[in-house]
Amino acid sequence: MGYVLVLPEFGLVADPIAGIVTTAGVSYQPVIDQVVELETIAEDLVGMLSGEGNFLNSFPGREKTLMKAGMVTSLWYGLAVGLFVAFVLAFALYFGGI
Repeated sequence: MGYVLVLPEFGLVADPIAGIVTTAGVSYQPVIDQVVELETIAEDLVGMLSGEGNFLNSFPGREKTLMKAGMVTSLWYGLAVGLFVAFVLAFALYFGGI
């Protein structure tokens, strides 16, 4: 792989394949490894939106956990909102004539 000298007194070279200016002899492999790890984590987070599949830090056999947890959460929120609306309607009907 060839480099183009940009500022030899500072050791800066241009990589024509990647299109970046860097110091000579510096490896980007640790950065590339971190980017690959972050992409894997981001894909796992996006996969959580469907509620199906196996996730990175989960035990085997827990494929539908997020879907079941979402249904239970929706049940409790629906119950709370429904009771609140029923209370407001009962209060309005009982004390509406005063």
